[in-house]
Amino acid sequence: MFADRAKIYVRSGKGGDGHVSFRREKYVPAGGPDGGDGGKGGDVIFVVDEGLNTLTDFRHVGKYKAKDGEEGGKKNCRGRDGEDIIIKVPEGTVIKEFNSGKVITDMSGDNRRVVLLKGGKGGNGNQHYATSTMQAPKYAQPGQPAQELELQLELKVIADVGLVGFPNVGKSTLLSRVSNARPKIANYHFTTLNPNLGVVDLDDAKGFVIADIPGLIEGASEGIGLGHEFLRHIERTKVIIHIVDAAGTEGRDPIADIYAINKELENYNADMTKKPQVIAANKTDAIYDPDESPIDKIRAEFEPQGMKVFPISAVSGQGLKELLYEVRHMLDGLDEKPTVFAQEYFPEMAIAVSDEPYFVNYDEEEDEYVVEGPRIEKMLGYTNLESEKGFAFFQNFLRDSGILDELEKLGIQEGDTVRMYGLSFDYYK
Repeated sequence: MFADRAKIYVRSGKGGDGHVSFRREKYVPAGGPDGGDGGKGGDVIFVVDEGLNTLTDFRHVGKYKAKDGEEGGKKNCRGRDGEDIIIKVPEGTVIKEFNSGKVITDMSGDNRRVVLLKGGKGGNGNQHYATSTMQAPKYAQPGQPAQELELQLELKVIADVGLVGFPNVGKSTLLSRVSNARPKIANYHFTTLNPNLGVVDLDDAKGFVIADIPGLIEGASEGIGLGHEFLRHIERTKVIIHIVDAAGTEGRDPIADIYAINKELENYNADMTKKPQVIAANKTDAIYDPDESPIDKIRAEFEPQGMKVFPISAVSGQGLKELLYEVRHMLDGLDEKPTVFAQEYFPEMAIAVSDEPYFVNYDEEEDEYVVEGPRIEKMLGYTNLESEKGFAFFQNFLRDSGILDELEKLGIQEGDTVRMYGLSFDYYK
């Protein structure tokens, strides 16, 4: 069974707690604190596996948990870090937050490895809290909690060109003639139950990847039949070949079919109808009345709309060369980079905008503005400030949490320094 959707639960590792202990040795009656730090929790990491082409494995395993960090020990011993969990997915897998349906990441293009959830930071041992007035601190910091999410995985086929059309119009036959794909072909509806990918090689021109999208029916955009299971695979394609039975061998009207399928594409995603289309009028070998050519009618209807019509016979190969070179020409005018869905949901934001407090103060002695508190500490522990995306999230967090407003109320000016748990930033609007 081809599986292109799966629901899973993932959890990163909890940070290990800091340890409370004191040095106890002979001749050292009042040793200082020596509690070690807790280890970092394991990350949840997704990687692309070239050997996978379905999400079937996720139907058998629905929960994935990284290991927790170990608690710190005596004699300043640091706890062991929790082991990461690595989840392998096929290229083209879109990972969404389950409840909102928003995209977290798209495992396509250069996106081959993603740390989806970071493990909790380990807590400090009591050695960090010794001061001149508190030489025997009995407090250690707990490790940061784990992160958890319910995810929807969706496999969206990566192909340059998508073949669409009603069942039994010859898509699988066409794909088998023009590419290295070998789909099963038989004379009944819904022969194809999963997308077939094939590579088209052209003489003196660059090849391309073509996908035979399973037969659609009216109402597919509403989930009737297997509609939603297949429509998602067309979202990445750059050019659509709309194949119709020009001979009407099953009593269908090819013009009505084209409008019906385009309506389903529009209902599913309005952007789909903006993709360049070309019409392959198939089964010309079965047209027996040359005086009433359906090809002329199809051309008269759709070529004024910018859709070229190519009469072909997938069985005999007639007209296929002209069709393929036209598709290559259309692709040459488009961006070659694969369509990658932008991130819409940020797991860090869901954690950082919790109800935990934060504090904004001005340190006159250091002439710095200080932002601290559990919410800030947690946010910094989960955010990679060295990455462009992480730093952009950090700036959005400061704005959305009202921290920038509070700094301005305290009179901060451009170029002033803001300190957050050992990190210093220059303030600019």
